[in-house]
Amino acid sequence: MKQQIFTIESQTQLAPDVFRLLLTAPEKPQAVPGQFVNIALPGRYLRRPISVCDVRENTLCLIYKRIGRGTGDLSRMQPKDKLDVLTGLGNGYDLTKSGDNPLLIGGGAGIPPLYLLARYLLAEGKKVQVVLGFNTASEIFYEKEFKDLGCSVTLAAADGSAGVKGFVTDALPDTYSYFYACGPLPMLKAVCRTAQTSGQLSLEERMGCGFGACMGCSIQTAGGYRRVCKDGPVFEKEELRWED
Repeated sequence: MKQQIFTIESQTQLAPDVFRLLLTAPEKPQAVPGQFVNIALPGRYLRRPISVCDVRENTLCLIYKRIGRGTGDLSRMQPKDKLDVLTGLGNGYDLTKSGDNPLLIGGGAGIPPLYLLARYLLAEGKKVQVVLGFNTASEIFYEKEFKDLGCSVTLAAADGSAGVKGFVTDALPDTYSYFYACGPLPMLKAVCRTAQTSGQLSLEERMGCGFGACMGCSIQTAGGYRRVCKDGPVFEKEELRWED
């Protein structure tokens, strides 16, 4: 974990309530695929955790969804504004288990951390397939960015307005060596039940401190209670215990 002061370089709206934030710092940010940052916002007691979409040199790319007051404040911030950010938080994805043909499955606001993961996997010579799920076509973002990396991309829209009609589980390919997923809990639960292989899932959970001190994000796993912020947010499929 490292505390850094970042400067906002740009903020762009990608879809309804979805924003891309580009931040710069004097030193390269700490981040590997699947990790997150925790941002302090003026007048807000708790920091806001946001997954890392990409990191290059001294630039950090975050994509977040405007949901409550904190992210609403963040969406109104302007270039040259400063942010106090904790970087290098959580345990990321384990790339050693990917095999030659990994599948990346993302839903809505869970899509961003898969971009950095795709970059790393492609750099290792993997053939990366990506399935992105949305409610409707107007919510789609980052399809082109994944394709530009060299990924094979399939879209799923619940209302049938783009790609495969239905959910990400309706758009899974026939063959893949391993899967990585990030998205809302109902989606992750369905993926675990449908996927043909083992895999890793990044969980979304309310966090207090973001580094394991408050125990507020604890979940039940096969190995007992684990903290999403410290022991996760990435867990293996076999670790998770879903409530029916």
